[in-house]
Amino acid sequence: MAGQLAQLFINGIAVGSIIALAAVGLTLTYGILRLSNFAHGDFMTLGAYLALSANLSGVNIWLAMVLGAIGTVAAMLLSEKLLWSNMRNRRASATTLIIISIGLALFIRNGIIFIWGGASQSYDLPVSPALAIAGLRIPQNQLIVVGLAILAILALHYLLQYTKVGKAMRAVADDIDLARVSGIDVEQVVIWTWIIAGSLTAIGGCMYGLTTGLRPNMGWFLILPMFASVILGGIGNPYGAIAAAFIIGITQEVSTPWLGSQYKLAVALAFMILVLLIRPKGLFKSTIA
Repeated sequence: MAGQLAQLFINGIAVGSIIALAAVGLTLTYGILRLSNFAHGDFMTLGAYLALSANLSGVNIWLAMVLGAIGTVAAMLLSEKLLWSNMRNRRASATTLIIISIGLALFIRNGIIFIWGGASQSYDLPVSPALAIAGLRIPQNQLIVVGLAILAILALHYLLQYTKVGKAMRAVADDIDLARVSGIDVEQVVIWTWIIAGSLTAIGGCMYGLTTGLRPNMGWFLILPMFASVILGGIGNPYGAIAAAFIIGITQEVSTPWLGSQYKLAVALAFMILVLLIRPKGLFKSTIA
């Protein structure tokens, strides 16, 4: 039993890495743009499928992931131009934004089905044997997923803490009006927010595709763990979202011997509710700083 739990713990770290990258993008868009984007999971799927097209065309998987991220960023910037900037100018309510984002999610998902079909697909990669480490069998793809997630999180930390763009993003998140009066180009910050969110989200989608294969609805099924991570970690706090994502990923995987895999999401959400009953604002302070 101990060996099985250790194996599930490792699986949970890999799942948590994927959720963390997507949740960071989601919490950034909320913290800076005040947008609860329910299309976020489908943008994640879009990035994975764009990388799939590149990979099946003979492009190396790593370059394919970069191309998938670029395509996802372009799609997010297009949605910003056509939808979100207009809604902000009209001071649309939070409810209106949520409804629009759900409609956008359906549009993207059905577009993916129209272009790539509804069947499960996978990247064109050689079969790699699992590694035996301390009595555990760890698929190489899981190690790659965790390694990429760590690199992406470190890069995000450096950007937020030590670059002008990161400091401007933190200022806008704290007080957009004060940031504008202080001379910060808020529109440029908005563009950088979408670039960062799109890149991390697409990488998360590609990594999810590496471990489970690609399905048109895979991002939609991750939207609840993503929002749970954002809320549990403190809305607008990327570091809190990362920590909460690992907590949720590990919790839902370790619970499977007792409750079965069909209740993974329920366990993760129940854990979130339990924590929020004790700490209504989440585990960490709700800030991007």
